Amino acid sequence: MVMPLFDTASTTDASTALPLGVTVPRADTAAAGPAGNGRPGARANVACYAPGVRSLEIVYRAPGADWRVQALPNVTHGVHHGIVDHLPYGSRYGFRPAATEQSLPLAVPTRDVNDDGGQPLLLDPYGQAVDQRDGFLTSVRMASDFDWGQDARLRLEWRDTIIYEAHVRGQSMLHPDLPQELRGTYAGMAHPAIIEHLKSLGITAVQLLPVHFHLDEPHLQDLGLTNYWGYNTAAFFAPHPGYATKAAQEAGPQAVQDEFKGLVKALHAAGLEVILDVVYNHTAEGGPDGQALSFRGLGEDTYYRTDGNGKYVDTTGCGNSLNFAEPQVVQLVVDSLRHWVDEFHIDGFRFDLAVTLCRNDANEFDPQHPFLVAVAADPVLSDVKLIAEPWDIGYGGWQTGRFPAGWADWNDHFRDTVRSFWLADRASLESGGQGGSVARLADVMSGSAALFAASGRSRLASVNYITAHDGFTLNDLVSYDRKHNEANGEQNRDGHGDNRSYNHGFEGPTEDGAILAKRAQSRRNLMATLLISIGVPMITAGDELGRTQQGNNNAYCQDNALAWLDWTRTPESHEMLRTTKRYIRLRKEFLAAQPHEFPVLDEQSYLYWFDQAGQPMSMERWNDPQHRVMQLLLGSDDGTLAGLVVVNGSTSDVHITLPRIIAQGTPHTKFELRLTTTPLHELRQGSKVASGEKDLVEANSINIYRT
Repeated sequence: MVMPLFDTASTTDASTALPLGVTVPRADTAAAGPAGNGRPGARANVACYAPGVRSLEIVYRAPGADWRVQALPNVTHGVHHGIVDHLPYGSRYGFRPAATEQSLPLAVPTRDVNDDGGQPLLLDPYGQAVDQRDGFLTSVRMASDFDWGQDARLRLEWRDTIIYEAHVRGQSMLHPDLPQELRGTYAGMAHPAIIEHLKSLGITAVQLLPVHFHLDEPHLQDLGLTNYWGYNTAAFFAPHPGYATKAAQEAGPQAVQDEFKGLVKALHAAGLEVILDVVYNHTAEGGPDGQALSFRGLGEDTYYRTDGNGKYVDTTGCGNSLNFAEPQVVQLVVDSLRHWVDEFHIDGFRFDLAVTLCRNDANEFDPQHPFLVAVAADPVLSDVKLIAEPWDIGYGGWQTGRFPAGWADWNDHFRDTVRSFWLADRASLESGGQGGSVARLADVMSGSAALFAASGRSRLASVNYITAHDGFTLNDLVSYDRKHNEANGEQNRDGHGDNRSYNHGFEGPTEDGAILAKRAQSRRNLMATLLISIGVPMITAGDELGRTQQGNNNAYCQDNALAWLDWTRTPESHEMLRTTKRYIRLRKEFLAAQPHEFPVLDEQSYLYWFDQAGQPMSMERWNDPQHRVMQLLLGSDDGTLAGLVVVNGSTSDVHITLPRIIAQGTPHTKFELRLTTTPLHELRQGSKVASGEKDLVEANSINIYRT
């Protein structure tokens, strides 16, 4: 073992409590002038918020040197800080309470750090990289060197945004055109074959599942599984090294960081925004009996929400909840977000279990919570895309529609309504039962306006989705009535039971041609509804290829072919890909013909509803489940074309009468059929029907026309 060298703080310590983390001392920056933001040397200002300890030490090791220990001599409002003279870039380090304080259970082995069985090393909450060598975790001091060239955030409009939710590892693990060493990595995601697929699909933003440094939960380790999704963050400023190539991992944290930046740069060059799924609601330290990795050892009662008696208040289901009633926690998250925008050029964030971030002292959701106010007032963060998963598992946890201006919400009402109409209702109808009316479907297709109006937001606050990483894939929605999560090691008890899916007569894979045709029809209906509805659509990676997870609706621990994208080309995957591209092109074509304000300004945009006879929908028709046909004419007074969407959710073919409208003073406008979700699309596309005349809409299908 190597005996640590003990340093004492300089008698001229000019450290500051802010900024937190390891930074260039202010005096050094001022002396260096404009060039001082390069690599000014080994001196560092070290500041760590640790209200739970009286005195704090930094244990550190410069590249090629021995371990050293230095006390942080100054304490300002719970922030321990000092100047360290031998901490160059690339140095590994961690914190521990001074030896006189009560020791916590060891979080990591301390071999090569001390030889007296002393304090554990705690990660820096502001550490920008995590090193896992020698069997324990340390933070790493990082430089910002990277050649961004002309890269900048893209700032695409919300109304033109189409989100593609993807996993860095799963996206490329099985892609046949990628070299083996790039598969499952940041560099693999940036490979031209992957980017070409995304560009040709037509999406505009890639939303990456968590790339913050995360750890596997102990119960998964006991089962020989891993947290594939990564929703178990241990370091909010550090990219996960496990997604870098082997070469980058061996080269060290700087190479890992650069590889991820290279991914962002490549996606931007392709015109694609990068949105990160971020997990600030809890940490990898788990419940009160979990590991002390960082926050628990630095100030457990401050960083985590408790009930006043020291008992954890868990609104996440993960053992702990970060305490957003504490200003320093709000500052930590705001600083982390700004770091990813400034340092990595990230375009936006999707916040996992976002309600936990907005709970006040009374543990109630507050749409004016200091965290939300801080983000809105921040000149950097207020300029990026902000997406809430608007629920958690605590009391009052479902808050869809209540986040403030500047935010968009995952719209679970859209998800459930569309699934019910096309799948659960169809199952009921085909078994002799009754389905629901078209009213709820009409509401979500038109942007769930009433849901978001109270928060002062428009229809563009609705992030519409039918599937996500959590739940069935699109293909499994139409192939399974029940979840099949046995591979997760929890006797199929995990995962959601309310899937609103329909197997169309057989559970799982089948070679029955009639069933396969019905499933394909339902897939097309679901994807078309998603992409023609007002709001911001989100596609889950692989749905455009008909990906299956074999009925597993909670594949968070399946880092294998079950959860990875299968790029094998089959007639079914080829058809689904062509179909998805077609729907995206149609959406873009329609929006390009509308003024910039569409659909935000209701006085200029219109949505007219008609029944199958071409007459305005009556309240009786809206609420009668026997009438599952509706027509939606939408557009803008200043637009160059209108769109007509006709939905037939019944089990019979229907002859509709297209509505009589006046366009540019002409009372009998022609409609051109642009799309039908039936197999007859290629034959019928382009046919023209005059308003007031009849056309056929087959059972369980959608027709889309333009004027």
